[in-house]
Amino acid sequence: MKKRNINSTVFKSGFLVFSVLIVSMVMTACVTLQPASVTRNGQLSDYPYFVINSTETLTSGQGMTSNGIYSSINKTVNPKDVIAGYLIKKGLVVLPESQEGLLPQTLIVNYGESGRRNVGLGYTIEVTIQFISAFSNQVIFLTTAEGIGDTEADDIREAITRAMDALFEE
Repeated sequence: MKKRNINSTVFKSGFLVFSVLIVSMVMTACVTLQPASVTRNGQLSDYPYFVINSTETLTSGQGMTSNGIYSSINKTVNPKDVIAGYLIKKGLVVLPESQEGLLPQTLIVNYGESGRRNVGLGYTIEVTIQFISAFSNQVIFLTTAEGIGDTEADDIREAITRAMDALFEE
């Protein structure tokens, strides 16, 4: 009976997992994302305060089985946290709720997933972020972008960042 070298099997399965991840990343890197779009009905400088509506945390992952061993990577994202972090980093104020005296200078932020597009071996996720005047209830800004990554959480994080980058380009 031939003796099997366990170190060789572990190396081969690890190499296979690594190879598949590299190929996946290369295929993802070759995708051209649609340009982000922005509709402007005001000036950002007029709105230093933001209230962001709650969003659900998304957990996603990717995994594979090699030689009977399952490996996975799980990631989470909460769109509200990504948007809040972006605004805070820009020096703006994220309020927990609307405040009567600040309504004319406050925007309410809504987030939604607005589409998917099949590309290569995967898909992109498109998000739309809406900024509404807390005073007049009119849409002041609307920004849409798509993202792609290793997981849906990565897709959403990239799409939000691209949408916010487009909004803040002036």
